[in-house]
Amino acid sequence: MDLAQKRRYKDQLFAQFARIGKALANNHRLELIELLAQGERSVESLAREADLSVANASQHLQVLYSAGLVEQRRQGVFVYYRLSESTFPLWRALRDLARRHLAEVERLVARTLEREGDVVSLEALSSKLERGDAVLLDVRPRQEFAAGHIPGAIPAPIEELEALLPSLPRGVEVIAYCRGPYCTFADEAVELLRARGFQARRLELGLPDWREAGYPVVAEGNA
Repeated sequence: MDLAQKRRYKDQLFAQFARIGKALANNHRLELIELLAQGERSVESLAREADLSVANASQHLQVLYSAGLVEQRRQGVFVYYRLSESTFPLWRALRDLARRHLAEVERLVARTLEREGDVVSLEALSSKLERGDAVLLDVRPRQEFAAGHIPGAIPAPIEELEALLPSLPRGVEVIAYCRGPYCTFADEAVELLRARGFQARRLELGLPDWREAGYPVVAEGNA
């Protein structure tokens, strides 16, 4: 291979790598990736959750699809998307890299709970569930709970949590989890639970991280 051929090879190769970077270089597309990490969803559902028009959400999803980051299937007139197999580890690496190197990210996500170390690791949660000494709440929307959740978790969407409180046992730690480390549902749940006298903490990470670590996940149909 002569120098000119080597140059063309490198230009073509790195241009393909750049397709992934370009697909990720949009805040809306990153949010869509986090939503799809919870399970397969339709374009319409994703648009509602991300506060986008259906047309705008579809355009972003097509960019992700063209870069191989998501897969799609059609069912009648609806199109459903899911993450490609290697996309969640890429998203996790990106968010962790940003947290380590961007002061703005640290400033935005700094929480009182985190500063106090008041979070539960995946390993600690697994041990607690084995011993049966904690109540686990999944505070994501019910659609996401149905798509997959930690065994034993109680569905408790944040807007329904207040009504659920009378049925929760007292004297047992309550742990809330949601989509990931930057999902605010769990923080809101912990704040409400503590205000009502419960001992509460949040899971440090989220359902996709739990699954990626090899812990069991069940769907509503086979729970």
